[in-house]
Amino acid sequence: MKKMLGLAFALILSWTQIASAESKQILDMQIHDTVKKFTQLVPGAQDFLNRTEGYLVVPNLYKAGFVVGGEYGEGGLLVKQPSQPGQPPQFNITDYYSVLSASIGFQAGAQRRSLIIAFLTPGALQSFRQSNKWKVGVDGSVAFVDVGASMDLSTMDFKKTIVAFAFGNQGLMAGISLDGSVFTKIKK
Repeated sequence: MKKMLGLAFALILSWTQIASAESKQILDMQIHDTVKKFTQLVPGAQDFLNRTEGYLVVPNLYKAGFVVGGEYGEGGLLVKQPSQPGQPPQFNITDYYSVLSASIGFQAGAQRRSLIIAFLTPGALQSFRQSNKWKVGVDGSVAFVDVGASMDLSTMDFKKTIVAFAFGNQGLMAGISLDGSVFTKIKK
């Protein structure tokens, strides 16, 4: 078991080195491309994002393991800026974050997905921004949304103040959990 834990740690360490090697400009481009892809894949996504206070975009969240596994990715927090009445809101990248999690249990293989975490209230966004290390399930509860192709996201009413979407080339993914994941503010 110690050998597997060491292997998982080495794998996660190599991901962090690869991901952190990306420049700020490349990460910014990936963030904007991910938002564009999300709004194209999910009906009503742009209207939904416009109603949020901000959202964290992790363009490449890597997961791998064999019995012991982990996830790592880096992304940016887009925060709503003041806008003129009648104009759509503008969102700017204000901070960068890494996400890291580990797991034990039956698993084998690797995958990549994109992640968007939307903060629906000023309080939820402020709590996230004020924490140096924000842990899902401890510092905040995140509800995953896996709407069907016929659902329009702009018409949905969410009970949670923080909602997340995981997606790949085929659209939204179901059965995803971030429990125990730690988000840490990083410099880019």
